[in-house]
Amino acid sequence: MAVPITSIKKKELTQEEIKQKKLKELQSLIAEQEQALNKILKITGELDGAGVFDALKAMIQAKNEIAKIAVDQASRDPVTNLINHVLNATSVISSIDPDVTGKLAKSVKSGLHEAELYRGNEQRVSIFQLMTALNDPDTNRAVKFGLDFLKGMGKELGEEN
Repeated sequence: MAVPITSIKKKELTQEEIKQKKLKELQSLIAEQEQALNKILKITGELDGAGVFDALKAMIQAKNEIAKIAVDQASRDPVTNLINHVLNATSVISSIDPDVTGKLAKSVKSGLHEAELYRGNEQRVSIFQLMTALNDPDTNRAVKFGLDFLKGMGKELGEEN
């Protein structure tokens, strides 16, 4: 009768055997991906020939100086003013109802189109024509909107004083 197995011995690979195994795996992978590796090598060769790697190396070596220049440029008054304008404009735009801005944008487009139709007309507008134009419901609506806009803007400007 056979002797029962009481212990299992796991074969431990030496460092040299591990290196050989990894080398064989790498060789197999290289053989499988030969075409892709050739393309990568060609691309890197062209980048090196164009001086891209030298430029990257110089940028990495000068990273502190580049960071200082970037911070100096970003902290200039025109740049900080631009950032503040963008933040303020974003705040204003996000607080307006999108339906209102959509309707306003469509009306501006329509107004520009209408104005373009009569752009070449050098005819002067008389006071009487101006008063008569206010009877036109579309013109009156636009004038009233403009006046209401100016009133709201004036209220806000007065609150700052």
